Amino acid sequence: MISTLIADDHLLVREGLKKILSEESDIDIVCEAENGQQVLDFLNHHPVQIIILDINMPLMSGLDILKYIHKLSPDARVLILSMYPEDRFAVRALKAGASGYITKASAGEELIVAIRKVISGNRYVSPEATEILVRELARPSDKLSHETLSEREFQILMLLVKGKSVRVIAEDLALSVNTVNTYRSRILEKMNLKSTQELVRYAYDQNLLE
Repeated sequence: MISTLIADDHLLVREGLKKILSEESDIDIVCEAENGQQVLDFLNHHPVQIIILDINMPLMSGLDILKYIHKLSPDARVLILSMYPEDRFAVRALKAGASGYITKASAGEELIVAIRKVISGNRYVSPEATEILVRELARPSDKLSHETLSEREFQILMLLVKGKSVRVIAEDLALSVNTVNTYRSRILEKMNLKSTQELVRYAYDQNLLE
């Protein structure tokens, strides 16, 4: 049996995924999680083979959770499931260690195929994501501003544009306020922007927010 953990903060999404997976006799859903901490708590005590992970999770993002998953359950295959189109996060997710990336819009058609591919040791990407990867390799310098950020910088960018204050971000990430302010300044400099308001506008323009 393929032990599977589903992590998504929306109950209806989890129910839909379970319905798709229940039709496969060799897939066993061993855990449901609605936030990143629940994922890590389960993995502390139970190994799993497949983790279906939403990219936009409470407490910590799917990309941030990936780092801890690899430490707690290095043999687990992570399939990122996202409402965002491939051109926003697929490359970043794969570089962060995900075994595959599919959008929620295509999950009904691609989920089982993706699970079977990653459980066999391969990566799964849609034709659209493959085209993006090829394009990035062909033109590595042709990047959007947010794609030049480090993982930590990108994490703080997403928290800022969701309206979190520097102090709250510092508490959430166990950093000092000065450190978060330094990251914020670095993000603005790298992206050639002048304020958090401009970051928010950029995030909307690039469909980084729901």
